Amino acid sequence: MRRRTPILVLIVATIAMALPLARAQAPNSAPATALAELRAAAEKGDAESEFKLGGLYYRGEGLALDYDQAAKWYAKAAAQGFAAAQFDLGTMYEDGTGVPQDYKEAMKWYTKAAEQNVAAAQYNLGLIYFLGEGVPQDYKEAAKWYTKAAEQGDADAQYNLGLMYEKGQGVPQDYQATLKWHTKAAEQGDTRGLFSLGLLYFEGSGVPQDFGQALKWFTMAAEKGSAAAQNNLGEMYETGRGVPQDLMQAAKWFTGAAEKGDAEAQFNLAGLYFVGQGVDQDYAQAQKWLIKAAEQDLAPAEYNLGVMYEEGQVAAKDYKEAMKWYTKAAEQGDADAQNNLADMYEEGHGVAQDIVRAHMWYSLAAASATGDVKNDATESLNRLAAKMTPQQLAQAKAMSQRCQQSKFKTCN
Repeated sequence: MRRRTPILVLIVATIAMALPLARAQAPNSAPATALAELRAAAEKGDAESEFKLGGLYYRGEGLALDYDQAAKWYAKAAAQGFAAAQFDLGTMYEDGTGVPQDYKEAMKWYTKAAEQNVAAAQYNLGLIYFLGEGVPQDYKEAAKWYTKAAEQGDADAQYNLGLMYEKGQGVPQDYQATLKWHTKAAEQGDTRGLFSLGLLYFEGSGVPQDFGQALKWFTMAAEKGSAAAQNNLGEMYETGRGVPQDLMQAAKWFTGAAEKGDAEAQFNLAGLYFVGQGVDQDYAQAQKWLIKAAEQDLAPAEYNLGVMYEEGQVAAKDYKEAMKWYTKAAEQGDADAQNNLADMYEEGHGVAQDIVRAHMWYSLAAASATGDVKNDATESLNRLAAKMTPQQLAQAKAMSQRCQQSKFKTCN
């Protein structure tokens, strides 16, 4: 969710009309005569002129940029009930621009503007209540103000209100309401709304599951640059859901999202390079993208990077690097990494041999893994236990419990 910028940018055309010679004489300057007339009107208490003069000071347009003067003139106009000035003054108090930062004052002026149906002010009030900035967090108040802004067509408010209905924050959980508001945002070209619609149809949340509709909305969001949508499109082309399987298309969309820094796309692209699907097989490229994803703490990437280092699939085997990445993934609860990390401790690869710690990690892996990994971890656990003393087993059990209770924060 993003903060609104001041609506100053929205009234440039209005000022240009009041100062018709500005662009003809010099870019970004106000003619002296028109400026003098504007100032005279402002000094006589004309609220609109006060607001416009504040705007010129705020932007440094025809006058030296001066936030103090901007705040002064906005305050004069705001005190007379000029809604746009109330909003901009609220923004200045919220940001601490030209005035000391003061959330209470920001709330005061946003509320006055919002009560005059300034949608941007209603949106900002919703966001402040949602985040609890300077006020107690209050989802009901957030939903109230988002609704007012959304009903005026504010796409940001429509999107955020849809999220609140999806999560049941301040309003009853209602996927149909999410669909309604995200559709309205999407119809205005809001990328997040487009992506959300794709996800609702993909998952069948509040609507019948429909991969064709998911593909449509993901494509629209992807073409507007949404990395998450590009990644999801890549997955649909990779698996053939809602579209004929096309691994080259999958690689294309994964690459676009990966280059934008999307960790899941980086991981998925690494997988294509590893097996040579849609791209030429290239372990070096696979490792490159795994590193990028792992550096964003994506556990499956950390685990697979550990495997590549352990097996030496790009360069010589590097057990220390394998240990590093297995540990990071294991501490996020990745059972595959926990099982491999236990092997490393048992064999003394990249670390001093430690059968107690190996037992701990086998135990953790066996508790959460499924299928072959669970069977392997259980067999290794039983085999190792037969070699250990009662004291070692008790220590390993205590370590495992402490690790689980701390959610893997105190495993080492």
